[in-house]
Amino acid sequence: MNAKWFIANVIILLIAMEGFAQDYERDIEKESAIWQQLQKIAPRSVETFKAATEALDKGDYQEAARLYEEVMKKAPELDAVYRRLGTSLILSGRVKEGMPLLEEAVKKKSSPENLTSLAQYLAYPGESKEGTRQDKERALSLARQAGIYASDKKDPSYPLLIAQLSLDLENEREFRNATKMLVDLHPDLMATHYFNAIRAAMDEDWFTAEDEIKKAESLGLPREAAASFLESGVQTRATVWRYAYYSLYLIVAWIGGLGLLFLSGKILSTLTLRSLEKGDPNSDTGAEIPLRKYYRQLINIAGVYYYISLPVVIFLVLAVAASVTYGFFMLGRIPIKLVAILALCALLTVYKLIRSLFVRYGSEDPGRALKEEEAPALWALTREVARVVGTRPIDEIRITPGTDLAVYERGSFTERVQDKARRILILGVGVINDFKQDAFRAVLAHEYGHFSHRDTAGGDVALRVRSDMSKFGEAMVLSGQAVWYNIGFQFLRVYYFIFTRISHGATRLQEVLADRVAVRNYGAKAFEEGLTHAIRREIELEDIAYWEMRDAAKAGRPLQNLYEINREGNLRVDEKLQEALNRPTSEDDTHPSPADRFRLAKRIVCKNELQSAGLVWDMFANKDALTNEMSSLIDRYVRESNAQVDPA
Repeated sequence: MNAKWFIANVIILLIAMEGFAQDYERDIEKESAIWQQLQKIAPRSVETFKAATEALDKGDYQEAARLYEEVMKKAPELDAVYRRLGTSLILSGRVKEGMPLLEEAVKKKSSPENLTSLAQYLAYPGESKEGTRQDKERALSLARQAGIYASDKKDPSYPLLIAQLSLDLENEREFRNATKMLVDLHPDLMATHYFNAIRAAMDEDWFTAEDEIKKAESLGLPREAAASFLESGVQTRATVWRYAYYSLYLIVAWIGGLGLLFLSGKILSTLTLRSLEKGDPNSDTGAEIPLRKYYRQLINIAGVYYYISLPVVIFLVLAVAASVTYGFFMLGRIPIKLVAILALCALLTVYKLIRSLFVRYGSEDPGRALKEEEAPALWALTREVARVVGTRPIDEIRITPGTDLAVYERGSFTERVQDKARRILILGVGVINDFKQDAFRAVLAHEYGHFSHRDTAGGDVALRVRSDMSKFGEAMVLSGQAVWYNIGFQFLRVYYFIFTRISHGATRLQEVLADRVAVRNYGAKAFEEGLTHAIRREIELEDIAYWEMRDAAKAGRPLQNLYEINREGNLRVDEKLQEALNRPTSEDDTHPSPADRFRLAKRIVCKNELQSAGLVWDMFANKDALTNEMSSLIDRYVRESNAQVDPA
């Protein structure tokens, strides 16, 4: 920073020095030495000298000059009298009369006091007056000599004067040395904090500059002078940097929060795995019960943290765009088109992020409801399994064309918490072929286990977060903002990774605990058979649908009934099945691998294993009507999709 900026505030130093002179208690030893010299020369003038000094300290300069003149007549060789008389005359406005006396004092004796007085009034001969540059350069030289000769390091007048003179003369090295001396030896002086504030501003240490000038003000610096210093840009820069640091701390804390969420998920996953492997699966008091509660709490925290993160992400997106623009500004060349695109992308990202929180998509139940008269035995079986498990039975069965087999609850949050929500079973027609009833009972008992453990009762926060993340991600892709340099998109990727790791860890635990319900009631054999059948049918139906759709498209015919096509001995299906059954469990899985589930299931004691009692299709009133309906539904969907792809 250019020191010339501060030259207009020279009056501050004068005020400081006057305040210092008034508050300063004279060194009795030095005064005694002068009195002793005067006693030898003119003993009757000692009291007059003391009276003159008292008048000088009180600011009565004319009276002081009159008394010092009387002493000088009696002791014309005493340098201290010339110094005091010259000072009194200058302070009373008689500069031309006072300066020669200060010069004479230095000629008589080059003491630190004489040198400092001459230097001070050469540079600043009166209030609001300054000497020439040549005068100031000589004054600085005299002040240096005074500092060298001075044996009393407690006297701040030497470094104070050097600091102001070197500042006026733009001698940065001298100024820094003098300021350091003031800070080291006189830390409580107002002028020390004033000069240190200037030094800090030179170093662009805006916090220190602001603090120091405020300390100087508290010690006597005029408020106008402090305000002028702060308003020069120091306070603005200090405020900007202060909020920049606050923002940095916030971002570091936010990133730390993300890391803590990820670490918590890892720890819970490790504890869960250890508990499942070493705990007793036949006990209802194992460590898995509190772990399930901790997982729910962590998922809720992670969900809330997503929404807490959004203002931070918005700030980062806008801050990066602003920083890049500012960087171009500092370089002196602003590429208008690039900056405009950058600003547009930032605003678009923020808009899409905020919009994703308010857009709501309607949700429909899958498939259609299965009336009780369409499968009375099936309805009876669902109630039987509910009674065996010890929970409330399902209220609705919904048939779908696929291989779905899952449960959920429909109702308000309060209804679900109070276990009054409507329980729904989704049953895909594609999974029913060759499904044995005892195996189906075991799989259904697994689904009822989710009801018993209240896995379907909560999850509002998790579902809302997943929905909002999906909407934001979709908006990013459609608007072309899903790129590596978009902070909003990168945040979404990172948070989705962390959130799914946590939620998938929770669902893996839920699946194992639901497996225990199935195996305890229907045995490991039935459970393994049921899960294997569901996996096989998913693979088979996918394979059948692929080849049938291809053949139908070539022949230009409607699809056959997909559920009646039999591809026994299909090696592709067998290979895929073995791969699906024996794959290892990964942290990205919502369910443990079948091999792990089967292994854990074998450790569970069954209450009442059942023998096969027919197929699931046996419980339906009209199998053909239902399969034809679902197959036609798939055929219509395929035709509509093809028409959209190829309108011609």
